[in-house]
Order: sequence, then C-alpha cells, then structure tokens
Amino acid sequence: METVNSQTLTERQKGLAACACLMAQGDLTRLENEIRTALDNGVTINELKEAFSQLYAYTGFPRSLNALGMLGKVLENRRANWQEGKPWTRPAEWDDARKAYELGVKNQTQLSGRPFNYDFCPQDDYYLKAHLFGDIFAGDQLSAADREIVTVAALSGLEGVAPQLAAHKQGAVNMGNSHELVDELSAWLDTQGYTLRSKWPKGEPNPYGKYFTGQSYLADVGGGVMNVTFEPRCRNNWHIHHKQVQVLICVAGRGWYQEWGKEAVELTPGSVIAIPAEVKHWHGAARNSWLQHLTYHKDVQQGASNEWLEPVSDDAYNALKQKD
Repeated sequence: METVNSQTLTERQKGLAACACLMAQGDLTRLENEIRTALDNGVTINELKEAFSQLYAYTGFPRSLNALGMLGKVLENRRANWQEGKPWTRPAEWDDARKAYELGVKNQTQLSGRPFNYDFCPQDDYYLKAHLFGDIFAGDQLSAADREIVTVAALSGLEGVAPQLAAHKQGAVNMGNSHELVDELSAWLDTQGYTLRSKWPKGEPNPYGKYFTGQSYLADVGGGVMNVTFEPRCRNNWHIHHKQVQVLICVAGRGWYQEWGKEAVELTPGSVIAIPAEVKHWHGAARNSWLQHLTYHKDVQQGASNEWLEPVSDDAYNALKQKD
C-alpha cells in the first residue's frame, strides 16, 4: 500500500489534530480559537463536522455535540476565506446493513493489520465492524489516513487509554501515514502543550492557588526543589522575592517570564531564569500550552520572604498572544 503524508505535518493536519485533541478533553475555550486557526489553515467546515462526529465513538456524544456546537458558534462570524468543503452526501452503506458490516470488516482488518474478532464480547465486535468502521468510515469527507490522525490526536488528550492509543498509532501507519509522521504528530501535540508528557510529577492542586490566575499544581521533587505545573493561560500574580534569588528551570511545555518594565521572555524546555532578589515579576503558561518548571531559592539571607502583589491583567497577558 502506498504511504501518504510521509513528509512533515501540514498546517491542515495540525489543525485537525489540535481540534481533535481539545475536543476529547472538553476544553471548549481553547477549542474555539483552534477551530478558527484550523479553518484559516485549510481545514474545511465539513471536515471538522466529520471529525467531531467520528470522535463521538471515542469520546462520547456529549463532547462531540459540544464541539459541533462550538463550531456553529464560530461560524456565526464566518470569515471569507473559510471553505465549506466537499458537499456532504449520505453514504449508501447506511441503507444496507450488510454492506456497512462488510466495509467495516475490510477497514478494521486494514487498520489492525490482520483480521480482528472480539469474541469475548460479540456486541462490541458487531458495533466496531458495522458502526465505527462501517457506518462512520463510510463518510467521504476525510481520508482513512486523516481519520487516524484525528483519532490518535483525540486519544492523546485522554488518560487511561494507552492500549487504544498504541493500537491507533500503528493503525495510522496501516491506513496510509508514515511512521515518521505519526511520531511527529505525537511530539507536536506534546511540545505545543495540547498534551502534557513529562517525567516530572504533576503534583496536587497548588496550595498557593489564590495567588494564581487559573489552575496550577505543586510537587516536591526533593532537595528543596519544587515542580510547578501550570494549565494553559495559568500564571501567578506579580510578586517579589525579598533577600533571596529564585531559579526557574523550564522542563516541559511553553510559557512566559516577565520582569516589571521589561519585555516578556519565552520559556521553553531548557530555559533557565535566575530572578534577582527584590525584582517584581511573574511567570506562567502560554495561552495554548501547559508549562512545567522547577524552582528553588539560592543566596537566601536571614529574613527572606515572598511578597504577593496584584494579578497579571487579562489585557497585559493577552497582549502576548501574538508571540505564542
């Protein structure tokens, strides 16, 4: 079988993947922006309808319907460059249960790399063949390769589905994507913060959360070092460390560090910031990415303290978005 999509991810594929991952997580706030970006980058309206419809089989009807509702909301202010796409047509298999089942067997066999029969539960075996790989895959808005990009991206955003994710990564190759592209897709979802893959523990909800905008988590990793995890858009208030130097080491995701009166500095894995004592500053995640950074204090003098100040305003934070 000829392998397609063997080169780097296209902006269209990234748009499909981002929307699928956020839809699976139920993150409608971020999904709204990503739908606009996807449509700007060549994903058609009908392709998004197909993707969100297909994913009900993996994420449930509530999240599928919520995503479709968000698409409808975005289209209330439709941009001229957004494409409707290929007209939707009712698949012939919907009117012939046997044809749908036969198509499902064919698609499932190709995706699995071998005939697959789930004899342990005949009900699910039939649903998979007749409905998921039959009825749903009968639609012609997305190619088989694109369907698996969408599925891998959605499963990447969920917890507790590692066996299914591994199976669909191989299935994505069997349906026409290259191994390299599937690996790139997983890495891109991580580095852009749609998923958080990190060897560092996320920890528990931050006990200092009242000094943060958004949700953060704190984990003690030993030796006086703490790991702070910020959800997308989360940031701490302006604050000052008196009589001590704070060190930040970014280990996952992307974010920002800013000193009072200076331009914000982007944080990416490997970034190290030593914050002098008495300097007013804040740090937090980018608008579309998680952030993890380690933090510890050095040159601690007697009477060292931390002074929490006003929150970083939405206007000031949103002004950084063109850099995200």
